[in-house]
Amino acid sequence: MSKFDLVVIGAGPGGYVAAIRAAQLGKSVAIVEKERQLGGTCLRVGCIPSKALLESSHLYEHAGHGFASRGIKVSGLEIDLDAMMNQKQGVVDTLAGGIDGLMKKNKIERFFGHATLTGGSTVQIASDEKTEEITGEAILLATGSTPASLPGIDFDSQFVGSSTDAIAYEEVPKHLVVIGGGVIGLELGTVWRRLGSQVTVLEYLDRILPGMDNELAKDALRIFKKQGLEFHLGARVTGVSNDGKQATVTIDGQDPITCDKVLMAVGRRANTENLGLETAKVEVDKRGFVVVDQHYKTSAGNIYAIGDLIGGAMLAHKAEEEGLACVEQLYSGYGHVNYNAIPGVVYTDPEIASVGKTEEELKEAGIAYNKGMFPFIANGRAKASGTVDGKVKILAHKETDRILGAHIIGPHAGELIAECVVAIEFGASAEDIARSSHAHPTLSEVIKEAALAVDGRTIHM
Repeated sequence: MSKFDLVVIGAGPGGYVAAIRAAQLGKSVAIVEKERQLGGTCLRVGCIPSKALLESSHLYEHAGHGFASRGIKVSGLEIDLDAMMNQKQGVVDTLAGGIDGLMKKNKIERFFGHATLTGGSTVQIASDEKTEEITGEAILLATGSTPASLPGIDFDSQFVGSSTDAIAYEEVPKHLVVIGGGVIGLELGTVWRRLGSQVTVLEYLDRILPGMDNELAKDALRIFKKQGLEFHLGARVTGVSNDGKQATVTIDGQDPITCDKVLMAVGRRANTENLGLETAKVEVDKRGFVVVDQHYKTSAGNIYAIGDLIGGAMLAHKAEEEGLACVEQLYSGYGHVNYNAIPGVVYTDPEIASVGKTEEELKEAGIAYNKGMFPFIANGRAKASGTVDGKVKILAHKETDRILGAHIIGPHAGELIAECVVAIEFGASAEDIARSSHAHPTLSEVIKEAALAVDGRTIHM
């Protein structure tokens, strides 16, 4: 039986990054993954393939509608969906191969199969070919999450599917109904809207993007409606049926909707199926998440857990940070994650990005703050690029001026938010950003102007 210092179960962003860091710290490491490709949901059927499709659909729409104003005429434009899907898969395959290379480079031993905790330090690995056992002085659970559905509605892949299905449709649906107005539903809904689908979004709450800054969510709703998405807020979906040709979505108190495809995007649940948690005496909370302490240790002394499995923001980069912190605590004595400095990004057009506290959270906590905002329409680079929708909002402590939150809706928001993440991580003030030179003409100047606006002294508006 092979013995390792650390056995990592799950080769998604949290798992494989943790494995690499442990190997860098001189430990013998094994990683167990039941899928042939490493990279987890994010790489195989989530973040990466969806972003490939987002970019392709954006280019298609821009070629059809965005070039004319710049004196560029395009004729005979059409979609080759097969080629688009092949390009997407090529990106996935290349990156997955890169992770394989990283495992070899860091001398991490890979095991293929489903891992089950059997108690103590032993992990059983079962595949179609064989069943074997390995042991780890420490075991790190990084098995991620899986799409959730509503009670009484099952995934059938033909009519009702998850995000995994929605990145692999064989043809553009004439009418796509998206159940859930969160990040996944909006991202994939906008992909298929650009490619020609009629898209209807059903959201149980009275707003989209729950958990994000409400003012930006309202801006996003207005922009998405303008782009052609249809929204039904306060919609409680009660069922989905089909007649073999189309699906019908029933909604409490509203007329049913007939469509070609239904994308279920109501969240995700911890992936603990057949993991052996009960045998290993690993505690799980009432929502199905693994319970850990501040060092990511579970109720079973030598077993640790990170990422989607333990709840919180279900983000690949959050899992990575937890994986790094966990192994560094184990093998170097110190590791830390500042959860207030974990950004969130919605890859729609325009993008939406956020870090730190929202206004709603600050008000609820009774924290006094100043707010600075600046619109992209007043920025030279945005104007020259023709991407003027959106704004930057910075929230700073009323007394100390320390940045408490930053929220962006606009072009390249996912890239721009990094400056604000670093500012929060280092305890910077709005004045620090306002006094820092930002290259002209760039979109980042909107962040500088928003920081100036905290003190009521914007320059260009």
